[in-house]
Formats: sequence, structure tokens, C-alpha cells
Amino acid sequence: MEFSFDFARSILPTLLQGAVITVIATFGGFAGALVGGGVLSVFIRSHIPPLRIFAIGFIYCIRNTPLLVQLYFVFYVLPDMGITISALGCGILGLSLHYSTFFSEVYRAGIASVPRGQFEAADALGLHTTKKWMLVVGPQAIKPILPVLGNYLVGMFKETPLLAAITVVELFGKAQNIAGLTYRYNEPYLMVALIFLIISIPCSIIIRKLEANGNRH
Repeated sequence: MEFSFDFARSILPTLLQGAVITVIATFGGFAGALVGGGVLSVFIRSHIPPLRIFAIGFIYCIRNTPLLVQLYFVFYVLPDMGITISALGCGILGLSLHYSTFFSEVYRAGIASVPRGQFEAADALGLHTTKKWMLVVGPQAIKPILPVLGNYLVGMFKETPLLAAITVVELFGKAQNIAGLTYRYNEPYLMVALIFLIISIPCSIIIRKLEANGNRH
């Protein structure tokens, strides 16, 4: 079947509607992972054994199971437990839980990059724990982890097609629907690939520039 530019143009608005859902899921999952990763990193550093054990066990389980399985679990098991969430909400929650385990390691590496003397200086000045982390440790830890978080953001964006498996009609889901109705596969899937490239490549370039600037400083 020959590629039809007219048909590709006609389905572009529908695909862009799906792209909006993809972006919402990506940034929603990213925001959730930022918070979840912070909580896990605090639990791991905690002197309370149950919290530390929970965090280690959670990270071990999530990292050793596929994201698709986790999405199915959230989508199908939570309703049986009386927790009802929309398909998009399940997708965002699944992405958040999955990536929070990786973000916790990123936070750990960022904190480890801060010289020990900075902690000792903050303690010597008598800074409260909150001020120590917000004014001394935090700003120094954030700079090296920003490019890594950016890379994970792009990776999360590229994994959103998995959400179609739990009925989230995002970009890839829209393409599947179009292909199923028209029996034309070349145009919708090629357009999906192009849209992903158009969004991903500029983001990757920006991340590389941030990383290069961080290395220079």
C-alpha cells in the first residue's frame, strides 16, 4: 500500500490530540517520580529500620519487574481493592512508581557528590536540618542530577506507548485506532514516529547542552 500524504495530513489533528495526552502522562509521571524518588531516598537514609527495609524492598521489586506488568497491576488490581482511578491516572501512577525507584538513586548520587566538608560546615554554623538541606546541600546536589533527570524524562516520554495497553488513548493509541478503522498502517505509525522524533530530539539537544554547561562549571 502506497504512502498517502493526503491521508497523513487528514489524520494529523487526531494524532496531535493523542500527543497532548502523551505529554500530560509524561509530565504527570515525571512529577510523581520526583516526589516518590525523594521519599524513597529519605527512607533509605532513615535510621528507622522498617522505613529503610520498605524502601529497599520496593525498589528491588519495581526494578526487577517490567513496566508493562506494573501498569496492568495498577489498572486491574487496584479496582479490586476498592481504589478506582481513571485509565490515564493509572498510567501516570504506574510511570511515577516505576521511575521513582530510579530517581531515588539519582538523588543518592547527587547527595554523594556534595563534599563532606559542606555538611560539616553547615553543622558548625548551627543550621537547622531543613536549612542545611535547602540552602547548602540541595543547591549543590541539584546541578549534577539535572541532565540525568532530563534523560529519564525523555525515556519516560518514549515509554508512554505502553499506556495503550491499559486503554489510555495517547499518541500510539490514536494511531492504533486509525489503523484498525482504515486498515492503513504506514501513515499513522510513521507519523507517530515523526512526532516522537520532533519532540524528543530538541529535548535531547537541550539536555546535552545542560550537561556540557554543568561539566564546564
